[in-house]
Amino acid sequence: MSRLAGKVAIITGGASGIGQGTVRLFAAEGAQVVIADVQDNRGEALAQETGAVYCRTDVTREADIKAAVNMAVEKYGRLDVMFNNAGIGGNLDSILDLDADHFDEMVAVLLRGVFLGIKHAGRAMMKQKSGSIINTASVAGLEAGHAGHIYTACKHGVIGLTRSAAMELGESGIRVNAICPGGIATPIFGKGMGLDSDTADMTVEFVKGALAEVQPIRRAGLPLDIANAALWLASDDSTFVNAAALAVDGGLTGGTGWTEMNQRTMGLAQKFMEAHQGS
Repeated sequence: MSRLAGKVAIITGGASGIGQGTVRLFAAEGAQVVIADVQDNRGEALAQETGAVYCRTDVTREADIKAAVNMAVEKYGRLDVMFNNAGIGGNLDSILDLDADHFDEMVAVLLRGVFLGIKHAGRAMMKQKSGSIINTASVAGLEAGHAGHIYTACKHGVIGLTRSAAMELGESGIRVNAICPGGIATPIFGKGMGLDSDTADMTVEFVKGALAEVQPIRRAGLPLDIANAALWLASDDSTFVNAAALAVDGGLTGGTGWTEMNQRTMGLAQKFMEAHQGS
């Protein structure tokens, strides 16, 4: 397995969840990986396990993002892949009750962090006139109704920024794409549902069960599902893919489920029959 042989990748939020799964897959596929995260113990342990290197990185701080990019370039001589994946879960409060400080915190991680990753990775990649920048968006960036207001707004912003940056950087051979995960069984998803993220394993198992009936493919999404999509976008198999927002969601955003559609149609027919009985 060597689809990323010779490539150097940075993965933000790489110490857990989707990021952790992607670090393992990229390393197994031959990439030199920099884990950029603020979870020191997790990051260091994963680096030892996979042969990656860990760089403490708060994605809201431009100096941290710049330092992670510099580390990759200084250690390996280049940067081929930037996976802007770090994230936090928001709440489901009414728009009338949302706290402005919480809004700023969410935007700083989910949107500003992606902007900074694109900026500094793009600068490094310009030297070789090639590279793949991958941003974690969400199905909440494709349509409303999947998450809270701030998370939804930020993920719409990530897709817009992805497409705009792709128009500029694509002219220099640098591709910029977004992955839009659906319901992925991770602690951060559970936290967004109001579950205690401190009991991570129990949270993930609960989320798996809760998501199993939500989309046409009757199972929860797993970090590896997103990691596989990121692998494709990072590899030379996708060199003509730019400005895409790839939904990896089991069909969640494809439309109304077949069973639900039939039940709704039959329900409407039944109501019509009952309303017109004897008329």
